[in-house]
Amino acid sequence: MTAPSSISLPAKPRILVRGTNWLGDAVMTIPALMRLREKFPDAHIALLTPEKLRDLWPAAPGAGRLHPAIDELLCPRPQETVFGIAGRLRRGNFDAALALPNSPRSALEPFLARVPQRIGYARPWRNFFLTHPLPSRRGAVQMRKRPVAEIKRLMSSANGLESQNHPLSHQANDYLHLAAAFGANPAPLPPQLFVAEEELAAARTQFALDAVQAPVFGLNPGAEYGPAKRWPLENFIAAARLIQSQTHCRWILFGGNNDVALANVIESALGACAALNLAGRTTLRELMALLKLCRLLLTNDTGPMHVAAALSVPVIAIYGSTSPELTGPLSSGAAQKILNAGVPCSPCFLRECPIDFRCMTRIGVESVVQAVLECANVAH
Repeated sequence: MTAPSSISLPAKPRILVRGTNWLGDAVMTIPALMRLREKFPDAHIALLTPEKLRDLWPAAPGAGRLHPAIDELLCPRPQETVFGIAGRLRRGNFDAALALPNSPRSALEPFLARVPQRIGYARPWRNFFLTHPLPSRRGAVQMRKRPVAEIKRLMSSANGLESQNHPLSHQANDYLHLAAAFGANPAPLPPQLFVAEEELAAARTQFALDAVQAPVFGLNPGAEYGPAKRWPLENFIAAARLIQSQTHCRWILFGGNNDVALANVIESALGACAALNLAGRTTLRELMALLKLCRLLLTNDTGPMHVAAALSVPVIAIYGSTSPELTGPLSSGAAQKILNAGVPCSPCFLRECPIDFRCMTRIGVESVVQAVLECANVAH
């Protein structure tokens, strides 16, 4: 895709990128940022990102170096209004803005900042704020919640994808399509994240992993979006026990504050010698370092799944209500296993299942154990 003729940028443009609000989405924007840098090696690329995601972007914490795709990080201050953010952005004298999220606010901020060229996907209530509202890509349009009536109709269908108008486009490709409006190469490429050696050493010491001789496997049993994305807890426990008995691994339990209760149950079931429970106890940088130290990660469709893949950690991902074609892990060669029951009503993109949770309950413990063991052998 070539840049629209009406987009005009200097040789060294100042580009504002309005980032996404969730960890997994942020990782999926990295290819678009990398392609922008490739197109404009001398540009000043500033990323506006939530404070909670600030620590995703350093290449070497403490050294002042950011991810090579960006030059500047901007984060909203506590209680800062959209007008306050716009005032700060205005002082950046940006030539163009790229609004990656589809929210009205992500287009309103550069509009109020008087950025002269503002690119994003066309959506109701925000097109007025964009100078270049682009038609939505297929994947962006079709990632919709299924009505309950449709789910019930599809329960007996042979082809549950009929209402999603398959094939779907990966979300990372939707972001690349936006970057292509600037003339960037839209070809897919895997996201890259960076963890410094000193961070790995600090994580080994802080979490007492130096003396662990067993292989370290990661387990992420939660999912921020809702219970429809979570494989049953009892299945995680059964699979983790079988895997531990065959590999003598040490599990690290990951998760946010909302996953602490889940992780506590797993820790109690496996025992403290077999599981190190770090749910709700790590910073984002610590999470990244610990994931990098894992031989593999067993997970639902989550933000840490995307982080692990971008760090080239093998991933075994369990999908139910969401689609691996839209939001699957992207990696530069690490082993991956995607488990999906392929039931007719999936993907529904609902937070809670309105029927019998068949998309997850039909993924057997044995199939997950086999996938983990295969990845463990590849990763050895």
